[in-house]
Amino acid sequence: MEFKLVKELKKANRILLAGAGGGFDIFCGLPLYFYLKDCGKEVWLANLSFTDLYKVSGREITKAAVMVNADTQGPGCYFPEKYLCQWFRQQGEEIEMCCFHRTGPIRILQAYEKLCSELSIDCICLIDGGTDSLMRGDETGLGTPQEDIASISAVNSLEISRKFLVCIGFGVDAYHGVSHFQFLEAVADLTKNGHYLGAHSLLPDMPIVEKYKEAYYFVQNKMPSRPSIVSTSVLSAIEGQYGDYHVTDRTHGSTLWINPIMSLYWGFRLKGVAERCLYLDRIKDALTYAELTMLIEQFREELHVIRSWNSIPV
Repeated sequence: MEFKLVKELKKANRILLAGAGGGFDIFCGLPLYFYLKDCGKEVWLANLSFTDLYKVSGREITKAAVMVNADTQGPGCYFPEKYLCQWFRQQGEEIEMCCFHRTGPIRILQAYEKLCSELSIDCICLIDGGTDSLMRGDETGLGTPQEDIASISAVNSLEISRKFLVCIGFGVDAYHGVSHFQFLEAVADLTKNGHYLGAHSLLPDMPIVEKYKEAYYFVQNKMPSRPSIVSTSVLSAIEGQYGDYHVTDRTHGSTLWINPIMSLYWGFRLKGVAERCLYLDRIKDALTYAELTMLIEQFREELHVIRSWNSIPV
């Protein structure tokens, strides 16, 4: 009955957990980090960052990535990766985290190659705070696909055998026009092809969840004007809140659906997710974020059919 994704991760020894979609995505992977560390694994954190990394003093990996720690200098108004390192320091653990620039997949791939070589990584697990990373391209809405697909493209191209994707936050992407009917359709498709590794609930009495909560709120207190909608929604769901429940002013004026499914980890083999993407080959060599965005827009404009919105029939 063990979560199949966890069984796969435990076969590795040197694991990189990386936020796929930018911002606070890596925070959604913290329960996995704490669990794998408790299992005796060597685990590192990385994140596609929304921080202005050109103002950061950390050690450069490539032109597209920089290592940060609790002492790294950078913009104080928004630097969740640095503040997360400071939380770890309070717990007695010094960590260094890799931050990737928002750029094209080919440059992110080069940064991943350098980082994985330096750390001798044998497994990568991408973390998506939300579920839009499973959109293949012809759905009603793709959410915010640039960062997710840049990460998926880069990691899919790496010469590493164990590569996975984890999503959490079912329902949160409705704000960005994602049909969760089409997310579940994608899960069914991945199930047929053997790439779905099951789902697992995060519960409020789990010590790894309590640490996630402590880490997130420590960082939010450092940046009170920039809370994470995804993490606040996921943590609300874990606590048992339901419906149009708000804990941040950022969501006021919108209608939320906090629900128990929001606290599920959904696990996938990255290979299957990448193979479903209809536009991966088109964007994989994009050099810049602007070029990546343009190529996605061109793909959408050339589609003969964009599938209509479907509501979940329950």
